[in-house]
Amino acid sequence: MSKTRTTQQWQELDSKNHLHPFTDFDGYIKKPGRIINRAEHIYIYDTDGTQFLDAMSGLWCCSLGYSQPEIAEAVQRQFQELPYYNNFFQCSNAPAVELADRLVQMTPEQFTHVFFTNSGSEANDTNIRLVRRYWDLKNQPEKRIILSRTNGYHGSTIAAASLGGFSFVHKQFETLPYVDHIGDPNWYCNGGELSAEEFGLQAARELEKRIDELGEENIAAFIAEPIQGAGGVIVPPDSYWPEVSRILKERDILFISDEVICGFARTGKMFGCETYGTEPDLMTFAKAVTNGFQPLGGVMVSDKVASVITSQGGEFGHGFTYSGHPIACAAALATLDIIERENIVDRVASDVSPYLQSKWMALADHPIVGHVRGLGMLGSIELVRNKATKERLAPEQSAGGVCRELCIDNGLVMRAVGDSMIISPQLIMNHSEIDTMLEKVIRALDQTAEHYSV
Repeated sequence: MSKTRTTQQWQELDSKNHLHPFTDFDGYIKKPGRIINRAEHIYIYDTDGTQFLDAMSGLWCCSLGYSQPEIAEAVQRQFQELPYYNNFFQCSNAPAVELADRLVQMTPEQFTHVFFTNSGSEANDTNIRLVRRYWDLKNQPEKRIILSRTNGYHGSTIAAASLGGFSFVHKQFETLPYVDHIGDPNWYCNGGELSAEEFGLQAARELEKRIDELGEENIAAFIAEPIQGAGGVIVPPDSYWPEVSRILKERDILFISDEVICGFARTGKMFGCETYGTEPDLMTFAKAVTNGFQPLGGVMVSDKVASVITSQGGEFGHGFTYSGHPIACAAALATLDIIERENIVDRVASDVSPYLQSKWMALADHPIVGHVRGLGMLGSIELVRNKATKERLAPEQSAGGVCRELCIDNGLVMRAVGDSMIISPQLIMNHSEIDTMLEKVIRALDQTAEHYSV
């Protein structure tokens, strides 16, 4: 299709009619974006034919890269057999049934049911509904408050964005009154003089403190990502999750693990809750479940919650037209086939993740890198002018945007969150491709340092 217009024509038409997510509209009109035309393996190409190594796997989702004909073939077969039917009113379809069973078999043993959605945002909306319905049926309707964390990301609907912890987002609408936030476990930015272990305990105990302030009898659930992705790949100190788990087990509070980014092998286990040893009651998934080839999300529901809702609740008044869409479920089944057949979890844990992290941690020696974080196939670096004082390169953490554009100039897609430069590369990368990615990262860092005369 891109051959029917020039790049400039596409850009002009895009700016004229298309409102983009998380985009400065005025800035986009002044500087149009790239029109992505095709993709192959770990690379994307714009309409001018420029190649970019995509170190973000699309939007954290194309974990197996862009060349997976097996998924495309499964989608095509399903198009021909049953392109759509709903799952309302005592109906279902074979791919949804098979996928539900597959997910129950591969997730931690407490999960016995699945509710399908089209995205992580809708899944977290669904979590709110499930949590509220559960406590109502338990005759504890006062348990309404859901605790979350600053810099957490749980989606962009009003409900999901309320759960998220980005203040600039909250300023654009009225957040849900029954959502409250505690601090995130970012030791580099928030730890002060504490050791990482000490800060991890302190950050976890902020949850306990807030529960006591608001009253345990009023707290319905705590939602958190194992590693906070969009907040800057915040890898918590090792002391954090064990203490959070202790607190939640001692209290009558549900735990929602948002695995939209961490799920399906990215942390070196199939799910991030397995990496950190937590035991969620509800688990959000999306993105990599279909390798990004089709929109699909959902909630894994523990027997603790499902048994109450299914045996006592009657009709659950919630759902989406495309919940359990047969084509999306077919794409997910093909994706899971590849993950299991190619031993992706073991490959990440024993090969590509250790190699990536060894190379990534070495970036700490770069003059403008103040801190390096990483686990599995996730990484983040903090840009600074002075390592000792943590002075930033420019006011308002604007250097990240400069570095991001220099990455693009070097054929690399790397995301900026303030002055955190983050990656979420494909799980199928080999060592040579990781080396190529790091060469581009270092070149962009060198140019950023030169830009700020460091």
